[in-house]
Amino acid sequence: MDPIRVDASVDLAYGALIFLAVVVMVVYQGSVGIAFGVGVLLSYVIHVIWKMARFDPDWMTRTVEETVEQSVDETVEKMLQDTVDTKMDETVEKTVEKSVEEAVGETVQETVEKKLEETVEETVEKTDDADEEGTE
Repeated sequence: MDPIRVDASVDLAYGALIFLAVVVMVVYQGSVGIAFGVGVLLSYVIHVIWKMARFDPDWMTRTVEETVEQSVDETVEKMLQDTVDTKMDETVEKTVEKSVEEAVGETVQETVEKKLEETVEETVEKTDDADEEGTE
């Protein structure tokens, strides 16, 4: 017997059983029809799994490997992105904060020094003017 003909015959038989299951569910509309339909569908699933394993024994292993690889890639990518975002935010925040503190600190310090010098000069001039007026 040719394996391809046997597979085709089995597939046709399952197709006929599925059609019969639909007819039984429509005619009897009770638990008998539903039970028969579920039984046929489950046996068809088992048949498909058996056929896949027979023609390509590594299909389940490849499928599991692909699923695990995809899941691990997504998890690692998400963790890496979160870590990079967090570190980048911290670095930018520290750099900006330091730059702003330095710029504002220098500006404030320069302004205070200028005001202090001006105030001291004005006070000295006023004091000198008052001394000169008092001595003359």
